[in-house]
Amino acid sequence: MTATLTRRHTDPAPGGSRHAYRGDIEGLRAVAVLLVVLAHVGVPGVAGGFLGVDVFFVVSGFLITGLLRREIATTGRLGLARFYARRVVRLLPVATLVIVATLAGAWFWAPPVRFATFAADALAAATWTMNLRLDTAGTDYFGDPAPSPFQHFWSLAVEEQFYLLWPLLLLARSRVLLVAVTIASFAWSLHDMSYFASPGRAWELGAGALISLVTCRRRPWLGWAGLAAVVTAALVYDETTRWPGVAALVPVLGTVAIIAAGGNRLLETGPMRWLGRMSYGWYLWHWPLLVLAAPESLPDRAGAAALALGLAVLSHHLLENPVRRHRWWTVRPRRALGLGLCLVTVTAVLAAAGMLHPPAIPARGSAPDTGRAVATAGNPAARLHRLLVDANIATDLPRNLTPSFDGALRQRLAPQRDGCHVGLTGPFRPRSDCSYTTGRRTVVLFGDSHALQWFPTLDALARKNGWRLYNFTRSSCSPAGIAVDERRARSRYLECDRWRADVLARIARLRPALLVVSSSVNYRQVLTGAPADPDAVWQTGWVRTLAVLKRAAGQVVLLGDTPFLKVAPADCLSSNATNVSGCADPRAEVLPEPRWREIQRATAVAAGVPVIDPVPWLCADRCPLVVGDTMVYRDSNHLTEAYARLVAPVMEQNLAAWF
Repeated sequence: MTATLTRRHTDPAPGGSRHAYRGDIEGLRAVAVLLVVLAHVGVPGVAGGFLGVDVFFVVSGFLITGLLRREIATTGRLGLARFYARRVVRLLPVATLVIVATLAGAWFWAPPVRFATFAADALAAATWTMNLRLDTAGTDYFGDPAPSPFQHFWSLAVEEQFYLLWPLLLLARSRVLLVAVTIASFAWSLHDMSYFASPGRAWELGAGALISLVTCRRRPWLGWAGLAAVVTAALVYDETTRWPGVAALVPVLGTVAIIAAGGNRLLETGPMRWLGRMSYGWYLWHWPLLVLAAPESLPDRAGAAALALGLAVLSHHLLENPVRRHRWWTVRPRRALGLGLCLVTVTAVLAAAGMLHPPAIPARGSAPDTGRAVATAGNPAARLHRLLVDANIATDLPRNLTPSFDGALRQRLAPQRDGCHVGLTGPFRPRSDCSYTTGRRTVVLFGDSHALQWFPTLDALARKNGWRLYNFTRSSCSPAGIAVDERRARSRYLECDRWRADVLARIARLRPALLVVSSSVNYRQVLTGAPADPDAVWQTGWVRTLAVLKRAAGQVVLLGDTPFLKVAPADCLSSNATNVSGCADPRAEVLPEPRWREIQRATAVAAGVPVIDPVPWLCADRCPLVVGDTMVYRDSNHLTEAYARLVAPVMEQNLAAWF
């Protein structure tokens, strides 16, 4: 992504090493950045444009390895200080400008509650560790609803981590070693499908590096075949493609073929070469503009990308070229390294200041205790409805908001802490028997994370009524007997099948007096095999599960699904602290999959299973994010612990009819 092509008869980059200019590779970089930008803009049919980054990796491996090999062949040694000095003056000036500008933009335009996190991202971007930060956080590249404006720095981090070790391998002068490392990285990518991790990405840079070890003869047909492979993959692949791994072979080998062809007339045209020269700056500028400006329509997003290209042109001519071509940096590498240290230090200080002193979120007055108001009401449901109506005309964010934004973000319920709620990848190895209270009557909560959100509600009722409460829940794993794919791995979620079977057997042994089962309805897009009639699959899955549960439990109750918000609660509330009711979406707009909701309800009724609809506990005409002093949602589709406990008296009213 970041390698520089030096033209004939132009000054070399710091270090004095020249290499043959290939216009087709400069044009190839244009193809790569175009694919990435088109995908991020959301142009229909180019969802697979994310593979442009993989093209960049191959090109970088080819150019940088060729430069290093020529230096070793010419001088018999490798000046690592000069090599890293070249990287510094090539990358850091523009990267630092973009990071600082993005941090400033986030201060004014991003939701205040997210600024401290963005500042930490800026620090990771400046220190080339963004991929590690994203990987550790389990970020979903394809499904993050509120991505960081610094997220795209992950690819630069992968490159720089690669070049910490690759020059040392070249000094060994063993092609066998280079091939072995590349193959090992590819094998690891098949084992660990982490999108951002360097070990599973190194083979792409290695593939480019290996092609630099052979002599390329001009074979036009090979270049056209490789270009066709890259473009076709971008048109065919999308967010459902397992990536990286085997699928990445197509663009990687296609790029290798283009390089091995020795030239391509389309890629060598003036416009393509010009865009290739702008590719680094365009890649850096386009993503922050798309994230911070958040244009919704395709024309507006395209306009933001065009503005980013304009900024790339300015930064290329006014900063990038003047710095890297100035003789001050070519004489002594330590000057360039010193520049890099200064730039990283300045960025780190600004980022740290942002982490410690984010923008203030205005809050006014104290709201009454909503939990007490519901708990002491003669008719808790009626009192809660009145509070929901009032919340839809509220203005100010209360100072006594419960939980705080940070508290909602950090929320972990007892089953999450002890393994009785299982994450996407974790095995079902609870550290207890998954019971949380003691009592004569056994009650079980069973389902996915949308069932887990009701644990505080049932825990409060269990402690009040002397129930022994068990919790068995797993993320993205419906209790309905359906086969689904796991979104991140984009493969069959076999762990869900095994977990569901284990839990059903456990429930049969417990013979609970009451079993509350609940599930998200958001599984249509991940049904395994893309069935022709997903409604029938959903219905059959519930028929199977409810039949098993009815045989195992004295009473089964189905708790319906909750809303899916169109906004991130903390983002909207912190940005509209003097108009919190403006964050409340109309009820009809936050209840997706109405057909599946009705199938779930009708199937339960047909099986003799009572259904409780929790939507009236959350919405009047609209669905507020704050009710009195209580924040309702911790994210776009899960309740806060505080609100779940608040509605316990209303839940008790509903359960009393059957239990």
